[in-house]
Amino acid sequence: MYKLFIRPFLFLFDPEAVHHFVFRFLKICFKIPGVNNVVAMFHNVNDPQLSVNIMGLQFKNRVGLAAGFDKDAKLYDELSTFGFGFIEIGTVTPKPQSGNEKPRMFRLPKDKALINRMGFNNDGADAAAVRLRKRNSKIIIGGNIGKNKNTPNENAISDYEYGFNALLDVVDYFVVNVSSPNTPGLRALQEKEPLTALLQHLQNLNEQKKSPKPILLKIAPDLTNEQLDEIVDIVKQTKLSGIIASNTTISREGLQSEGNLKKETGGLSGLPLKSRSTEVIGYLRKRTGKELVIIGSGGIFTAEDAQEKINAGADLVQVYTGFIYEGPGIVANICKGLIK
Repeated sequence: MYKLFIRPFLFLFDPEAVHHFVFRFLKICFKIPGVNNVVAMFHNVNDPQLSVNIMGLQFKNRVGLAAGFDKDAKLYDELSTFGFGFIEIGTVTPKPQSGNEKPRMFRLPKDKALINRMGFNNDGADAAAVRLRKRNSKIIIGGNIGKNKNTPNENAISDYEYGFNALLDVVDYFVVNVSSPNTPGLRALQEKEPLTALLQHLQNLNEQKKSPKPILLKIAPDLTNEQLDEIVDIVKQTKLSGIIASNTTISREGLQSEGNLKKETGGLSGLPLKSRSTEVIGYLRKRTGKELVIIGSGGIFTAEDAQEKINAGADLVQVYTGFIYEGPGIVANICKGLIK
C-alpha cells in the first residue's frame, strides 16, 4: 500500500516539506488512544533470535534508524513502534542553527537515492536533551554529536564536549560525526592529529563518569584504505567502542538520474552507496577482528541488503533512505528475513 499509493503522493512534494508534514501527522495520530499498540502490532517482530547484546546494551533486533531522520528527538517514541531496535538522534550541535539554504534535499527515484545538504539544522543539544528526558519507550537511543558551522576546527573539541555533556544522561551511546560533507571543513577533522585529539578528549571525559557510555566514530565512505587504516589505529588507541560505516558519499559514480539532479551538491545516500559501504565494513572487520563494534549503514532496503552488511562484519545496521523508499514496513521485513 505504501509503495503503491502513499509514496507516489508524497513524492509529488518537496522532500523536506513532506518530512515535516509526516512528523506533524504522526504526532497527531499517536495522541489517539491505542494507536501506538495497533502500529506496534503490525510492525514489530518479537523473536528471541533477533535479540543481541552489543556494547553492553540489549538490542531487541539489529535494525536501527540512522541519524538525520529524527534530528531533534521529536518523534523517537512514536518511531519506536515501527519495530526499530534502536534510534539515533541528531546530528545535534551546541547552539541551534538553521542549516544551509533551501532547497537542500533531493530525491533520485531512478537510483533509489537522496542527496542532502542540510547542514546540521537542529534546535541544539540542550533542546534535544529536554525532549529525551520525557522518553516513554524503552527504545535504545544513540546521540549523534557535531560542531556548529561557525565554530572553527581548532575550537571543535569544545563543541563536541558540549554535546557530550548535554546528552550524557539521556542517551545510551554516542556517535562522533566528523564525516558529513555538508559543513564546510568538517571532514578535515578526520585527519590524524585533530581526530586523535578530539576522540581522546571525549574518551577522557567519558572515563571520568560514573557510568561511561559507548562512543563510536561515524566515517565517510570516500576514505582510502590507507586512511581507513589510520582511522582504525586512532579508534583503537583512544579505546572507542566502534565505527559506523558509513555516512553519505560525495561520489556521483554510476547514477541514472538526470544531469541536473546529479549536479546537486551534498551527500548521496541510498542504493548507490550500498556496495561501497559494505566494502568498507568488510575492510574494517578484517583490520579489527572482533575488537570493535561496526554499525553498517548505506543502501539497506531489504533483508538481503542487511544480511550482506552483517556477513561483511556489521554487528548492527541502520536504515534511512530505505525507510523513505520502502515505508514503515521495512524493519519488520528485514527482521523476518534475518530470522529465515
